[in-house]
Amino acid sequence: MPAKKLKNTLSSRALLVGLGTILAGVLAVPALAADLNASVPPASVEEAVLLPKWRFEVAPYFWTAGMSGQVASFGAPGAHVNMGFSDILDDLDFSVMVAGEARYDRFSLTTDLIYLKLSTSETTPRGILVSSIGLDSSMTTASALAGYSILERPNVRLDAVLGGRFWSVENTLKFDGGFFGGRSYRDSATWIDAMGGVKGRVDFSDRFYFTGSALVGGGSSNFGWDLMGGLGYEMSDHFSAVAGYRALGVDYQDGDFEFDVTIQGPIVGVALKF
Repeated sequence: MPAKKLKNTLSSRALLVGLGTILAGVLAVPALAADLNASVPPASVEEAVLLPKWRFEVAPYFWTAGMSGQVASFGAPGAHVNMGFSDILDDLDFSVMVAGEARYDRFSLTTDLIYLKLSTSETTPRGILVSSIGLDSSMTTASALAGYSILERPNVRLDAVLGGRFWSVENTLKFDGGFFGGRSYRDSATWIDAMGGVKGRVDFSDRFYFTGSALVGGGSSNFGWDLMGGLGYEMSDHFSAVAGYRALGVDYQDGDFEFDVTIQGPIVGVALKF
């Protein structure tokens, strides 16, 4: 065979062998990928599902509470207060009560806001110096607590919490008619206390659970405390209802201003989760 013809034949065979090798490699890629997928567990997918997520809860509530204790304003001697819920409801102008929580893994931030505005008026027997005396009183308390879960079980969670509580109390005394008619006097106090304690939840079933908290503190006030316990029912993954009892106390004094009271009574509310 001539050398030129032999060279062309060898080149053709080499080309066919090369093309065959490439084709075999291309056909082997899907099979190799399938083998790798079958042998390696989808860890990345599982890890993505198990990653902690932010969870939020907003809980407006209604507190059928009464107030008792010692209150003093305007430089007058302290007076004992014992108002039931019906008394407060008669004089209530406006109220807002809402709690919230943001949670990420074991960490949480809890907030609570209470605002009450009361007004009452009493007529005087003779009306010479003044015909009637009106009192407008407002109370605002707001707390923010950072928490960390010290106990985490499938049906039990216990958080240690630490933060602060803001208080603002304002009283305005108004005189109508008589010699002092048209005059008014205002007395107020604002302070912040450090607060700490525990809060937790126990699930009895898929629907029923117990929730509660116990807080103590002080700083600007002599002492403050807050206890709450309630039974909840999960209506869905995003909605639940809670009924229980709450008692809150604070002992604050600054000069002639005194606010040493206990507020307690049944509490009902709903929780929206997202």
